[in-house]
Amino acid sequence: MPLEPLANKSCTPCRGGVPPLTQAQAAEHRRETPDWELRDEARRIERCFRFKNFSEAFGFVQKAAEVAEAEGHHPDISFGWGYATVSLQTKKIKGLHENDFIMAAKLDRIAGAG
Repeated sequence: MPLEPLANKSCTPCRGGVPPLTQAQAAEHRRETPDWELRDEARRIERCFRFKNFSEAFGFVQKAAEVAEAEGHHPDISFGWGYATVSLQTKKIKGLHENDFIMAAKLDRIAGAG
């Protein structure tokens, strides 16, 4: 039975006390989100999305905010003319959780949809 793609999953509430993903587990999840970089010793992931102009970057950020609210999982986002940089980490556990990769896959899908 094939695994469900990350982008089709929903984020689950994460409580403190759950161990963050190990570097090996994070690398495994990254197979579905290859454009994201592991940062801070695999405690967060980050991607810089590129756009044609400020308006497209802002449109992406608006869509990303809607998904974040729906999923209850909120990334750090900075943007400007032609780019949006997104950083994901589950702050309650000070590291990565499957939710971070679910959000990454959903954001990849939004960016690909134009």
